[in-house]
Amino acid sequence: MADFKKHDINTAPEGAKPFLENSRKSFGMIPGLHGVMAESPQVLEAYQKLHQLVLDSSFDNDEKTVVWQTINVENACHYCVPAHTGIAKMMEVSDDITNALRKKTPLPSEKLEALRTFTLAVMNKQGNVSEDDLAAFSRAGYDNRQVLEVILVLSQKVMSNYINHIAETPVDEPFRKFAWSKNQ
Repeated sequence: MADFKKHDINTAPEGAKPFLENSRKSFGMIPGLHGVMAESPQVLEAYQKLHQLVLDSSFDNDEKTVVWQTINVENACHYCVPAHTGIAKMMEVSDDITNALRKKTPLPSEKLEALRTFTLAVMNKQGNVSEDDLAAFSRAGYDNRQVLEVILVLSQKVMSNYINHIAETPVDEPFRKFAWSKNQ
């Protein structure tokens, strides 16, 4: 496995420093993932822009959490599942939703379950979803905007999940209490 450095403001390439400063301002710390991404300022910048676009999407906090965690769990991201568990708590998402996502058990509403099912269809079919997949998503109350926004979130999560797998990013201390493994 390659040896990836977790940068801080002092060790990061010059172009990454403003993005790490944004991380510190936003999260009160520099998340380990951001420290790893800082090796390529362009990657960290792209990730932060995608994150803001996801926050600005039409999804509410429960829906964002469903899409984020569905992808994190499906990709078995040791870092992102605990991190997004903590983020969900900060966003006041119900523990019922978080626990169902982490354990792959039914969600508390049919609409959220339809969002998880569609997200998995997009992931597992590499975007080659069927008319039935689209129709079920539509019947649940979603439209083409949300189809595209699932892909937006997937784009963000591909970056973080894959980087965490390759770099073996250690889970940040505030999220360690939410540790997760695929076999739970």
